Amino acid sequence: MKTQMRSTTTLLGIGAVALLGLTACGDGGGSGDSGGDGGGETSQEESSTAGEESQGMEGSESPSEGMESSDESGEMDPAANLVGSQCSDYAEQVPEGDGSVAGMAQDPVATAASNNPMLTTLTDAVSGELNEEVDLVDTLNGDEFTVLAPVDDAFADIPEEDLNALAEDPQALTDVLTYHVIPGQMSPEEIAGEHETVNGATVTIEGEGEELMFDDAGLVCGGVQTANATVYMIDGVLMPEGDEQ
Repeated sequence: MKTQMRSTTTLLGIGAVALLGLTACGDGGGSGDSGGDGGGETSQEESSTAGEESQGMEGSESPSEGMESSDESGEMDPAANLVGSQCSDYAEQVPEGDGSVAGMAQDPVATAASNNPMLTTLTDAVSGELNEEVDLVDTLNGDEFTVLAPVDDAFADIPEEDLNALAEDPQALTDVLTYHVIPGQMSPEEIAGEHETVNGATVTIEGEGEELMFDDAGLVCGGVQTANATVYMIDGVLMPEGDEQ
């Protein structure tokens, strides 16, 4: 019995000492002495520094974001790939509005051409104005193309009798118009070569830059972007074999 009581007393003493030690540790951490104040100041400084670094990271633009913005701005410039000795004349004649370089970029190709005062005869030809049986507007607006677009002066060089005969023959007119259309979009750097047209015949494009030749027609201004096509305005009307007047 005495042995058990002594053991119990010893355990109670050890427990009391442990509780006193824990209480002392708790009081030291929460005291207002210089040691406690120093810890608080360090914590506040670290929090402030972290906040400033976080704000700096949020306010800065990552390199990838900057490149994407630059690339997008380059793609949005419709005059970036223009080529041709008469592009400046085109810009002077149509400096703004739907028929300008910037304006044409907003519409599909048949619609864009209809707004360009240099392409009125071509517009009449593809929209049923020359022959009501020949209306290619939906076709041209419905896919991606490279369009070789004779300017009005090119049609004016065709004898009136021949032009009237072409307009009265819907099959011949369709053959000529679709000979000016190549599936897919091609930039000035990749357009040289032989290309099968929507007509089925092959058009030959030679040279580079301002010296590009489209069969026997020269370049007026090319690389003009529309919503679905790349346009090359040319100074002659191309005739596929068998339709030459």
